[in-house]
Amino acid sequence: MATTADIRNGAVIIHKNKRMKVMEFQHVKPGKGGAFVRTKLKDILSGKIIDETFNAGYKLEFIRVEAKTMQFLYDDGNFHVFMDNDTYDQLNVGSDFIGEKKYFLQGGMNVDLLFDGDEVLDIRLPSHVVLEVMETEPGLKGNTATGATKPATVETGFTVNVPLFVNEGDKLRIDTRTGEYVERAKQ
Repeated sequence: MATTADIRNGAVIIHKNKRMKVMEFQHVKPGKGGAFVRTKLKDILSGKIIDETFNAGYKLEFIRVEAKTMQFLYDDGNFHVFMDNDTYDQLNVGSDFIGEKKYFLQGGMNVDLLFDGDEVLDIRLPSHVVLEVMETEPGLKGNTATGATKPATVETGFTVNVPLFVNEGDKLRIDTRTGEYVERAKQ
């Protein structure tokens, strides 16, 4: 058994008979009383996020999670299909499980799928993806100093706020953790 000292972001633990992923944690040592760990946990099955506090030294059961790099092939509406790069086996993952991450998946890209045995627990995307702008208002030259933004829809259907100088056909680097525009990618 591990303790609260072993908590890390992304770790998977058993808590209240459910598999929970540690989204964030903070060790707190108040002036009075004992130390504790404040965590934000995500129920892997339901996707619900809860706040939980553990006393320092509290025993936790960690799950050994295996990461496997797989290639995203396509989305058929109900399932997202991934292919194992080693065995070429295909795996269907429910679209409801993928959730908002679908906006950052492109055919042919490699992602890490996290497994507990044969069950998919999570999908780890690259930190940034490059997507092409399909629809936005025309950009104006010299409109860079104001910091104003406009909405742009990229090839996956995701809408992101971009600077006024971005045009249709531009390729953008987008942060997959926050969904925010980072920069224009090199053409």
